[in-house]
Amino acid sequence: MPAVITGTLKSKVDRVWDAFWSGGISNPLEVIEQITYLLFLRRLDDLQTLKERKAQRTGKPLENPIFLRKTEHLRWSRFKNDDPDLMHKVVADEVFPFLRGLGRTLTGDSSTYSEHMKGARFTIPTAALLTKVVDMLDDIPMDDRDTNGDLYEYLLSKIAAAGTNGQFRTPRHIIKLMVEMMAPSPGDEICDPACGSAGFLVAAAEYIHDKHEKALFHEAQRKHFHRSMFHGYDFDATMLRIGSMNMLLHGVESPDIRYRDSLSEGASEDSSKYSLILANPPFAGTLDYEATSKDLQQVVTTKKTELLFLVLFLKLLKPGGRAAVIVPDGVLSGTSKAHRDVRKLLVEDHKLDAVVKLPPGVFKPYAGVSTAILLFTKTNDGGTDDVWFYDVQADGFSLDDKRTAVEATDLPDVLERWQARTTAERDRARTEKSFTVPKDEITTQGYDLSINRYREIVHEEEVHRSPRDILADIEVLNEEVTKCAAELKAMLS
Repeated sequence: MPAVITGTLKSKVDRVWDAFWSGGISNPLEVIEQITYLLFLRRLDDLQTLKERKAQRTGKPLENPIFLRKTEHLRWSRFKNDDPDLMHKVVADEVFPFLRGLGRTLTGDSSTYSEHMKGARFTIPTAALLTKVVDMLDDIPMDDRDTNGDLYEYLLSKIAAAGTNGQFRTPRHIIKLMVEMMAPSPGDEICDPACGSAGFLVAAAEYIHDKHEKALFHEAQRKHFHRSMFHGYDFDATMLRIGSMNMLLHGVESPDIRYRDSLSEGASEDSSKYSLILANPPFAGTLDYEATSKDLQQVVTTKKTELLFLVLFLKLLKPGGRAAVIVPDGVLSGTSKAHRDVRKLLVEDHKLDAVVKLPPGVFKPYAGVSTAILLFTKTNDGGTDDVWFYDVQADGFSLDDKRTAVEATDLPDVLERWQARTTAERDRARTEKSFTVPKDEITTQGYDLSINRYREIVHEEEVHRSPRDILADIEVLNEEVTKCAAELKAMLS
């Protein structure tokens, strides 16, 4: 989901970003965190203004005011007009303590965000830098969901560009592909148990906005969209703040973004709750056995996080719930008992729909690990008849560390063929990029899910060239050898 903010706004962001760095804040995550706090403060001021207008319109007292008379000077609309030195002092000494103290005192759509702001720290070092940031943010029309969302996406992209904390960002075009393959509906409850900056949840929200806009006109559906459709877990407080703000600026008022170490605490309270899971969980290797959820260990005995997350996803899904998740190649072909048990679980006890092999450069420059997208449905009683495979060889970017845009991409073809996986795709030869494999064959191969296990490789000459053409080439080659021999003999004589 590339940002489409205007060149003017983009240049302002770039200047502020450079100002942070020259001002001594070199961690991109800290830069975004400080901007997040200020965006939230502006949001609080806007909410107070809405409450005031409602009170004036109805003639009733102000309901649940965020700012009281003694804290009016802490509103964005007030301190933004202060002299730079006074603004810096007010924000540092009064606004941030106020922000940390909000806790759960707010009601309505701000409660989720205020909870994540309890640990807010103000680290902007100078009045001049604060003034630049406030001026930039004040120019943004906060009632424009597209502008807000694109601004934040651009900020998050700068984390990746700086080569820091890139693990928090799955490429936007890969997220978009996964969301489009899953085609979320207005009735879904969507979860990412390792949400980071909430990229999957944001993309799902955008899909609902684009494809089901009319459904959001209904009050009950609109309430579900804003308050109970989107769920994300993370155990990094900074990412919770950033993910929450990312959702808010993309038009979701109160998503369920909360602290949880998913693998350690288990998922009993959310068991069979969600209809769709979209995720790229961390592949940290191994966990402390004692710290790992006993709920998950009862299903598969392993310390491998990538296997434990797959078991977690199945636990969180409702029967009939779907998932599209990124896994490292080792999950597809690992030979340990745990690897085989998890693959068997997907194939025999549920419905494994597809394996989409991604190019090894997709996550460069942060990691060169080979990955795939697993798509499956929780059934509890099997249902796998055939598994659809696709070997993505081009994703629209170079596969080196620079990841520059190129024309070649298989992604539109992936989506088109995924939608035909139960019809025309069944007739595809295994020499093609996509084909289907019957469950019985996968069982025979020990539940190996690597595409090369089932691909048929036919040499190009065998497919395209006749014996006469091959013979002609041999004759030409013989002539070249004879000619070279004669020249060599002449040189030696």
